Amino acid sequence: MRRLITEIVESRPGFLVVGTARDGADALARVRQLRPDIVTLDIQMPVLDGLSALAQIMVEMPRPVVMLSAAGSDADNSATIRALELGAVDFVRKPSGPVSVDLVAVRAELLRALDAAAIVRVPHVSIPVRMDRPEPGRPTGIVDSAEPARPAPARAVVVVAASTGGPRALAEMVAHLPKVLNAALLVVQHMPAEFLSSLARRLSQVNVFPVTVGADGETIMSGHVYLAPGDRHMSVLIEGGLPVIRLDEGPAVCGVRPSADPLFASSAAAFGENAIGVVLTGMGRDGADGLCAIRAAGGGAIVQDRASSIIYGMPRAALAAAGADRVVAPRIVGRAIAELLAARRAVA
Repeated sequence: MRRLITEIVESRPGFLVVGTARDGADALARVRQLRPDIVTLDIQMPVLDGLSALAQIMVEMPRPVVMLSAAGSDADNSATIRALELGAVDFVRKPSGPVSVDLVAVRAELLRALDAAAIVRVPHVSIPVRMDRPEPGRPTGIVDSAEPARPAPARAVVVVAASTGGPRALAEMVAHLPKVLNAALLVVQHMPAEFLSSLARRLSQVNVFPVTVGADGETIMSGHVYLAPGDRHMSVLIEGGLPVIRLDEGPAVCGVRPSADPLFASSAAAFGENAIGVVLTGMGRDGADGLCAIRAAGGGAIVQDRASSIIYGMPRAALAAAGADRVVAPRIVGRAIAELLAARRAVA
């Protein structure tokens, strides 16, 4: 596998493999010695596993890391989500389990991930933060004395776009939401479908709200976080006086499905000024046109700042196209959401 990966990497002009390692402990020694610009790590390695090696790299010598991951079991998928949360730039699924001698099948995916890693600035890859489930009754990021409302159909929505670096940014964001949030959150994270359930479980562990993968026709409830499935667009419609999720297999938008633009545009049409759009880290411009629609409807706009973005492409495009009410790091997004929602309630 190391030989195959070396051949794939060096087939792309501009990339040179300066060393390989036989296990996680050897990887740490080689990174210290060779100081590579980019590291690839397998999650499953002897002596020191990939997650442990990744955590040590990010603490001691932070740099862009691309993970190789076996997909299939819940444990494998959860480990991949944890790697992204620890600061890995991206991951590539091995096509046939832990030992895959047919890695050429994912050549394009690996090179795409390396291209993304190549434009990550090292200072943006920071030491991972610890995020645990809040203790009962303890506010997460904002002190809010109000009592939680009973579940009810949402009268306001917060829609979120995220791509490369998104799982980490989302975890920081939801960990610092106020314990009372009179809105629903709907999230588009560019990620293969089989990993979304693991991402939902992880986000549920770091905040007080339920997090699930959205289902077609589901009523959107306040105080709930919904993730778009990994292979269908998610939209918001008002049916029978209630806000519902609609899923479709329409063409890719901005080269991706799901895309945030249909979610943002439909939320603007359904909720008007009571919609808030959030664009987090990622490559490309998904969410930029949708954020324009939200702003045109009188809704709010929040964009992740450059310093905290793993890839600044999506936030930069959104800011240039639509502007923003707040430009902040993910840990501040919860406060910004609460402030924008409060301002709209005060006006109402």
